[in-house]
Amino acid sequence: METLTLISSSSPTTTTTSTPSPPNPSHRIFLRHQISVLLLTFSAYAAFHASRKPPSIVKSVLGPEPQSATGNPHSGWAPFDGPRGPHRLGELDLAFLSAYSLGMYFAGHAGDRIDLRVLLSFGMLASGVTTVIFGLGFWFGVHRLGFFLAVQIVSGLVQSIGWPCVVSVVGNWFGKSKRGLIMGVWNSHTSVGNILGSVLASSVLEFGWGWSFVLPGVLIMVVGVLVFWFLVPSPGDAGFESPKMEVEMNLDIVEEEVGKDGEDDDEGLLQNRVTGFDPVAIGFFEAWRLPGVAPYAFCLFFSKLVAYTFLYWLPFYIRHTAVAGKHLSHKAAGILSTVFDVGGVFGGISAGFLSDKIEARAVTSILFLSFSIPALILYRVYGSVSMPVNIGLMFLSGYFVNGPYSLITSAVATDLGTQNMIKGNSKALATVTAIIDGTGSIGAAVGSLLTGYISTRGWNDVFLMLIVSTSFAGLFLIHLAKAEIRNKWNETK
Repeated sequence: METLTLISSSSPTTTTTSTPSPPNPSHRIFLRHQISVLLLTFSAYAAFHASRKPPSIVKSVLGPEPQSATGNPHSGWAPFDGPRGPHRLGELDLAFLSAYSLGMYFAGHAGDRIDLRVLLSFGMLASGVTTVIFGLGFWFGVHRLGFFLAVQIVSGLVQSIGWPCVVSVVGNWFGKSKRGLIMGVWNSHTSVGNILGSVLASSVLEFGWGWSFVLPGVLIMVVGVLVFWFLVPSPGDAGFESPKMEVEMNLDIVEEEVGKDGEDDDEGLLQNRVTGFDPVAIGFFEAWRLPGVAPYAFCLFFSKLVAYTFLYWLPFYIRHTAVAGKHLSHKAAGILSTVFDVGGVFGGISAGFLSDKIEARAVTSILFLSFSIPALILYRVYGSVSMPVNIGLMFLSGYFVNGPYSLITSAVATDLGTQNMIKGNSKALATVTAIIDGTGSIGAAVGSLLTGYISTRGWNDVFLMLIVSTSFAGLFLIHLAKAEIRNKWNETK
């Protein structure tokens, strides 16, 4: 094949002397594009998560106050202020996440067919508008549940555009080498966005809960404009489409994907990568049948249920649970909840690094899921003892809960969307990513709704639900983990 000959043949840049060759300027340009892509997509999805955080922060203001914190247990913002307030708040989360999960499947389909830069920018601007509109309910004195539900449904639909787009863009620019570590670091945008959203929303909460929506809404719109002007979705859009340039720029990626044996099955992958062949987008049901997609999708159903229960309900839980005998203020509860996301940053990076090191994504996920169960039990039982204990156990819970969630939604989804089974078809990446994260979002919707109802009976039942969900998440990966262990064992023989 001509492209293989090009890789192995000598060229003017190849030298047999010990004198080092000068850096390839095209390589430097390509590297700068990669750095730009990482920064822009990181900022984009951090902004998405920052704009999702306000409902979590204002729950304690909209809903009823804890009995011991005020003489009026039904204070709040109608229609969320009565005894059924937590139910209504759970229904808000259900409206958003149901629309989000449904929209995810369509967004993945569109992401494989529409310019990713335009689609992502539109999603960010529309998300900002819906976030601001929700906040306007404060100044216009809106007390109709239908208004808030409608805004959340539209917000969920446009927010679903973000994830398939950013994962596809990063997948276009980076190969498999150290993907777990790179995406573990990159995927910390989820936790960074949660932290940023918590700080922004909490800092202005005292001026009115509407401001907690306006600031993150404006933020995502500003970042959306930057993405529209500066994001380059794929190497081909930057002029790296010629065979020679692609080989020079992606020599390490090509060698990684072709492998040492140069098998015929990988020839199609190399042809697609190097010659600029434009494959046909894979179908939705075809993507479901790809090896590993269904197990990881159902694992994420339960894993994301746990992660998003903390995302949407942790400040509310902290506000309603005394620490060392004292209830924290709305603002303090929102700020304290960021500790969980700080743990998530380190958990995601650690999971990515470990999965690269042992080359076993399923085994890594099961390890983190297993340790998250005792972490959740300890946080519930001993988190109220003192503030230092609460912070330490919350950090530990975030570390183990967000580790597998981060790994599956980023590195695993990209691995499955670029596997040899589909000959490196980049048109499958957004669809596979949408299937996995969309299925996970259904679990998140179920978890948030159940939490709204179960929490009125006691938080012990909520944590029991989280522990059972974590157990189910691990069960779906046992078959894949066994295969990884068996392959490692065979390699050592």
